[in-house]
Amino acid sequence: IATALSPAAAGRMVQLPPGVDEKTFHPGSGGAEVRARLGLSERPVVVCVSRLVPRKGQDTLILAMPLILAAQPDAVLLIVGGGPYERELRRLARETGVEASVRFTGAVPWAELPAHYGAGDVFAMPCRTRRGGLDVEGLGIVYLEASATGLPVVAGDSGGAPDAVLDGETGWVVRGGSEEETAERIIVLLADAELRRRMGERGRQWVEERWRWDLLAERLRALL
Repeated sequence: IATALSPAAAGRMVQLPPGVDEKTFHPGSGGAEVRARLGLSERPVVVCVSRLVPRKGQDTLILAMPLILAAQPDAVLLIVGGGPYERELRRLARETGVEASVRFTGAVPWAELPAHYGAGDVFAMPCRTRRGGLDVEGLGIVYLEASATGLPVVAGDSGGAPDAVLDGETGWVVRGGSEEETAERIIVLLADAELRRRMGERGRQWVEERWRWDLLAERLRALL
């Protein structure tokens, strides 16, 4: 039977999250080459890097695309990753009428992930909690990897995902599953290059200040 922690026990607990390799994920990671290879060089790109499962919210992004395209007709959604939800996502893109504006890369080698982040103008993954709280996002390291790459992020409000975003500074947190909120934030970012630059730079700075592996290793050493 679960019991509440005493104040003394709770006071001894320290959060020790995973970190980001800021030398691997950085603004010069090769995104331009990926964009050129995919024929996206002149198009606004919303990128999502994740395993394809319902919790992650790629379906929300697809459902948001009609609104995004109404404001940015050349926009494209770049979905990077593989998983059991891919067939359903492809069907949804067809039925929503946005198939021509959604690109699926499938799984990509680890070494190519930084460049695929860099291919985006905005990173978005509007994750949501499912199954009565049993299917929930832990932290959402992808938001931090995107920030390290210099991208503004749009995150869902599931579990620990908001901990990986400085809301209003490195990006925004939206209600998971809300295509309207997701579209609204993405449209604002795609229309404002200066805002994207400012949020991307703040995200990179935040990763360097707080989320580097060497800083977290030092925190662990101090705890031990």
